[in-house]
Amino acid sequence: MIVTTDPKAPTGGPLPGDGTGVGGLEPVLRVEDVSVSLGGQPVLDRVSFSVEAGGFCGLIGSNGAGKTTLLRVILGLLSPSSGRIVVTGGRRSRKNPRIGYVPQKIVLEADMPLRARDLVGLGLDGQRFGIPRPSAKRRNAVDEMLDAVGATRFADARIGNLSGGEQQRIMIAQALVCRPELLLLDEPLANLDIRSAAEVVELLAHIAAEQRIAVLLSAHDMNPLLPVMDRVVYLADGRAASGTTDQVVTSETLSRLYGHPVEVIHVQGRVLVVSGAEHQAHHADDPDPFGRGA
Repeated sequence: MIVTTDPKAPTGGPLPGDGTGVGGLEPVLRVEDVSVSLGGQPVLDRVSFSVEAGGFCGLIGSNGAGKTTLLRVILGLLSPSSGRIVVTGGRRSRKNPRIGYVPQKIVLEADMPLRARDLVGLGLDGQRFGIPRPSAKRRNAVDEMLDAVGATRFADARIGNLSGGEQQRIMIAQALVCRPELLLLDEPLANLDIRSAAEVVELLAHIAAEQRIAVLLSAHDMNPLLPVMDRVVYLADGRAASGTTDQVVTSETLSRLYGHPVEVIHVQGRVLVVSGAEHQAHHADDPDPFGRGA
């Protein structure tokens, strides 16, 4: 991923450039000055960043910051008011096979008569009518992806009986089974315990590096992502600052982004973002440090 933070830019976003990645590589995803209004209200304001193959980018912001809206625009489910999004050399479109997606809210009932491997298989043929025809090629693709996410041992278990972390592995496998070039994940760590969240993050980082997939993961807490993400897009009130963690997560950059004094504190390997006005820390147990709500 290539993003350079410009302290003087209105959104703290990338500097103008040729739109290519490190070493001249074309990014898998380019978000260029994207603005979105819903119901006449601005939601995103000139957001720009890019992600290249194998890059791991954290999309960070409190509830209501515009993270899900941005993902929906990338998926082609919403049209931007201005700006454009380019995915692997072509404009975005609905049902783009180059994009894998893990949604935010998934309800899987315990009595659902569906095995874990069946759910992964839906990533291959879930949009087709009729019962999928079994084949060695289809079975091998599912088995290979189950192995890639460490889910082989519970592949034949009912999906509703799996733990939250196990279910998340299956949803990631489903999103990856068609071999996308870009993987989008909307708050995949929200309902996981600390250990499960760390395992999922490690898994995603491994897959991104090994399979050269660009990963864009949204979260309200950046701390689980710190060991693996090479870039961050930080959203606040629809505006974005993007770059490396050291470039973006600073008191100066976030104060400019939020429009009032913010202090960044490093404590035992964790980062706390504290409002100078209200003295509230931004961490996993406080999804909105400034009390604005969803």
